[in-house]
Amino acid sequence: MNVLTISNSFGVDATRYLHQIARQEGVELNDACLYISGCVLERHYRNMISEERAYELFYNGSNTCFKVSMKEALLNRSWDIISIQQGSFHSAFPDKYDPYAESVAAYIRECCPKAKLIVQQTWAFQEGNERLDRVGFPSQAAMFAEIEKAYEKMVKTVDAEGLIPSGKLVQLLGENGIEKTHRDGLHVTKGLGRYALGLLWYRMLTGRSVANNAFRDFDEPVTEEEIAIATRLVESFQPVF
Repeated sequence: MNVLTISNSFGVDATRYLHQIARQEGVELNDACLYISGCVLERHYRNMISEERAYELFYNGSNTCFKVSMKEALLNRSWDIISIQQGSFHSAFPDKYDPYAESVAAYIRECCPKAKLIVQQTWAFQEGNERLDRVGFPSQAAMFAEIEKAYEKMVKTVDAEGLIPSGKLVQLLGENGIEKTHRDGLHVTKGLGRYALGLLWYRMLTGRSVANNAFRDFDEPVTEEEIAIATRLVESFQPVF
């Protein structure tokens, strides 16, 4: 399976361990991520039009140090899955999605008609972080409630074939005993946060259980108790395909 994520740092977080998690199960899954820090749908749209080599290319969780355009990436190989998402600061505001999401989705389908288009639902800022005030929300839960609505609309607008509920998983981690889900108020932690998202992507895309996945090569320590919580939560989600 070949997976392309047109994204930003949230896409890098979500796919950091995806290839390795799949490899532990004997599943051949290769993922590429197009990265620009903080990139929102409007900028993806403008990059699409300009064909600028604006993206850093991550492959199987590591930065290749190559710069590519969206078109070059789309035409590079036969992609099975292509994911798009909104930037975090625009994620709770539906008016920031249009018309960019629909235009980018149409372009993807024109370049890669055989690929399945999915959407990654991003997550809210950490409780108590000053960024919540900057975007006008009193709490993490309040921000995520609006994110859910915005992504539900986006999925319908672009006629996506599925949603990766990364934002929902981050909320559930915090509600189920994971004390630290964010590393800087914005991004998830490099250990448990990235691992949980990788498990979620693997389950949603392959339909397989993650209950006995043996991957443990984390960028920072993760306890077996945390692994058990993440695994249990991910198992509760129904796969996309």
